[in-house]
Amino acid sequence: CCRSPACDRATRPRPSPLQPPGLPLAPCRSFSNNKIQVELDESSGVAVMKFKSPPVNSLSLEFLTEFSISLEKLENNRACRGVIITSALPKIFSSGLDITEMCGKSMEHYAEFWRAVQEMWLRLYGSNMVTVAAVNGSSPAGGCLIALSCDYRIMAENPKFSIGLNEAQLGIVAPFWFKDTFVNVVGQRIAERSLQLGSLHPAPEAHKLGLVDELVPEEKLMEKAAAVMAQWLALPDHARQLTKTMMRKVVLDRLVAHREEDIKNFITFISKESIQKSLRMYMEMLKKKKS
Repeated sequence: CCRSPACDRATRPRPSPLQPPGLPLAPCRSFSNNKIQVELDESSGVAVMKFKSPPVNSLSLEFLTEFSISLEKLENNRACRGVIITSALPKIFSSGLDITEMCGKSMEHYAEFWRAVQEMWLRLYGSNMVTVAAVNGSSPAGGCLIALSCDYRIMAENPKFSIGLNEAQLGIVAPFWFKDTFVNVVGQRIAERSLQLGSLHPAPEAHKLGLVDELVPEEKLMEKAAAVMAQWLALPDHARQLTKTMMRKVVLDRLVAHREEDIKNFITFISKESIQKSLRMYMEMLKKKKS
């Protein structure tokens, strides 16, 4: 279920951005799993989470599980106040949900996979930390959802990189909580048009629509993300956290209240032969592109 204890972290001591003279620098803690690498600078209170699951950081069950565990570790670490999420792979932030997890598997597997997708979103969208997405490559579908769930989105200024919820192109319907997250960022009309068309927006267009907050040259992306993070962390934690909870609670609560129903709907939908056929055709197309 979703943990969003707005007041939990409000009483935590705020790490000083500057280390007192004469003292050794605070350690930079890191932990790395198969698919995600995390480094926490305890002096600034900022962690960097890098996706490292070649070739395209697809959101497999293993990836989603690692993501949620990594986020929980940071959330429970009193030294951590913010996390910058980015990719260790060139040209791709995340390609979205791993289609192989949704094709030709058992009902039990579909349920486990979708619960992991829900958990990832509940933890990220409901996080008390400041979350900044440093989008350094294309980010369709579930990759776009990760970016949308952050507090701030900065994208590399490259027209070859695109972002959007393009599920309709695959014959899949984005669930209501994907839609709610999208609407909260860009508004009803843009979201409706973009979702129906399954649009992937090149970086300049994504910025124009408000899907991303800033575009910067790729080599300055992390520098800008750190500057934005410092700006957000300059505010008292409790005021920012309570405001974030107030803004997002209705959307989070809606999924929490209908979580089992949402899983059943996903299983029913994804199990349809017409949907399975669409997914198989899409996978074949990807194989041909590779060869």
